[in-house]
Amino acid sequence: MDKYSRKLKRILFFAILSFILSGNVSQLSAQKLTGQDSLKLAAAGKNHSPKKASVYSAILPGLGQAYNKKYWKIPLIYGTFGALIYYVKWNNGYYQESRNAYTDLTDTIPGTNSFLNLPFIEYYDLSTTSGVANLKKNLTRRQDYYHRNRDLLVILTAAFWGLNIIDASVDAHFFNFDISDDLSFRWQPSMMQIDNQRIFCLNCTMKF
Repeated sequence: MDKYSRKLKRILFFAILSFILSGNVSQLSAQKLTGQDSLKLAAAGKNHSPKKASVYSAILPGLGQAYNKKYWKIPLIYGTFGALIYYVKWNNGYYQESRNAYTDLTDTIPGTNSFLNLPFIEYYDLSTTSGVANLKKNLTRRQDYYHRNRDLLVILTAAFWGLNIIDASVDAHFFNFDISDDLSFRWQPSMMQIDNQRIFCLNCTMKF
């Protein structure tokens, strides 16, 4: 179970991290604009509101990204939400199973024996006091484990919802960001001579 938990957290971490970085990469890889295109974009962007983008994404995740014309982000958003919701249900299912089994094991009601359907029940000798005690202990640990994972995933889902809103707002603020020939950063290899020795280096030029 610990191995699964670590793997799940690793997958979700990289999914959310890629979503955060994707917004920055998209801004850095924006197409160059001509002066005329810049004027058209500025005119069109007067009605482009970061507040609207945030509200849209708060109401329905991905709607703010559609408003910002970042359609490629929508599948990533819903894919991450789908994975989070799936694992919330997965952990909740095992939590409910363990809780019901513990309740049936400890009550005095005849016929409540769902614990007999557990896949690992064969490893416990319920005819002995120690076997019953060990099963109770394992079911308690199982409940705590899946309960903790479920709650953590619910928190991550809420956090990702908030991240989706922030991403829409940031993209809306940069909707009119102008990356043209007047604003550029270039680098190229060059050679310098210091103390009669040639040294290879990178020459960086920033133009405002």
